[in-house]
Amino acid sequence: MANRKNLYFYHKQDEELLKKAAPLYDLAEQYGFTLVNDYRDANIITSIGGEGTFLQAIRKTGFRDDCLYAGISTSDSLSMYCDFHIDDIEKMIEAISNEKIEVRRYPTIEVKIDGETSFQCLNEFSIRSAIIKTFVLDVFIDGLHFETFRGDGMIVSTPTGSTAYNKSVNGAIVDPLLPCMQVSELASLNNNKFRTLGSSFILSGDRTLTLKVVQDGNDYPTMGMDNEALSIQHVEKVEIKLSNKIIKTVKLKDNSFWEKVQRTFL
Repeated sequence: MANRKNLYFYHKQDEELLKKAAPLYDLAEQYGFTLVNDYRDANIITSIGGEGTFLQAIRKTGFRDDCLYAGISTSDSLSMYCDFHIDDIEKMIEAISNEKIEVRRYPTIEVKIDGETSFQCLNEFSIRSAIIKTFVLDVFIDGLHFETFRGDGMIVSTPTGSTAYNKSVNGAIVDPLLPCMQVSELASLNNNKFRTLGSSFILSGDRTLTLKVVQDGNDYPTMGMDNEALSIQHVEKVEIKLSNKIIKTVKLKDNSFWEKVQRTFL
């Protein structure tokens, strides 16, 4: 942390939030940080907002693996990515002064559409039917045809993303120390004619998942990368694998992933 002093704040520019954030700017300068206006000049990027703001901060700054990310919450409670609250400046000062912070490394996934468009996701990639009709995908694992999926769609999540959209469809929560990705179904069709695995499954970080969209007139899927929609019309093939980009985040030492899960869900 001592060598990282160029700080960039990412947040909405509305009047209310700017007023709330002003003390944070003063605190940063007080502790010797240099505030920069261009994220490319920063080695610490801090989001001020909620979980969605944190995800947007990473996406809009290019999933940089050469800097640290931190999240400051403006809602009533903390979240999976935000360890600090905007109204608790004393806790931030104590953490900085007493070195109660540490760096956690979170895996991301890389998604490639039709061998051309490529992007990263910190939480999940989702693909689903854009119309009221069964969506059909041929699912391949390392080139092996695993199943033909029929249903609403699929979610491919990272370990940290396992607590988000993935959990809402009864996927497992995965320890972020495991380099892997989880595949979960959205309303699969299972009967005497059509059959899928019917449950989430976890793939090693060395695997490549390929989803081939069956061209039956429903090949204009809705796709999501974290909390943002992807605007691509005709899609034939999606390749997903664990990325070599690791997102480094600033976390409190006494606030582990499983403490966050306990606080959020139990």
